[in-house]
Amino acid sequence: MKARIAASVLLAAGLLVGTAGCNLVAPQATTKHYDASDGVSANIGTVDVRNAIVVSDDGELGNLVVTFVNTGAERAKVTVQYDSAGKKTTETVTLDANSSTQIGQPGGDDVTLEKMGVRPGALIPIFFQSGEAEGKELLVPVLTTQLEEYSTLAPTAPSK
Repeated sequence: MKARIAASVLLAAGLLVGTAGCNLVAPQATTKHYDASDGVSANIGTVDVRNAIVVSDDGELGNLVVTFVNTGAERAKVTVQYDSAGKKTTETVTLDANSSTQIGQPGGDDVTLEKMGVRPGALIPIFFQSGEAEGKELLVPVLTTQLEEYSTLAPTAPSK
């Protein structure tokens, strides 16, 4: 009788460990950061770059669509640098303290990329820098307005 009880307890313990033991050796997927949409993200000091994409139908004129989150207690400047016809072109965006700023949305601030030379569907390297923090180059996807969610984000020629 005692052997039967001991065997039952041992079998139950084996089943419990066997079915729940995956978390002991496998990493938990929900703790890993990933970009949940089409864009790419990075953290640069107190500024977070979130879901950066470029919308362009011709590969020459593009609209940078991105959300900047300034987690700092002071205003921050973000420089955005990309290659335009073989030359580095830099744009600057100023962010209020403890705020989130959307760039590239209709009726808001925008960063228009000119002479990109990158076909839609490819990746364009864009360098983001803020304050004294080390900047980061992101490979940003170039998407078109043919996708319904980006149909209102077509770039407009900058006024000179």
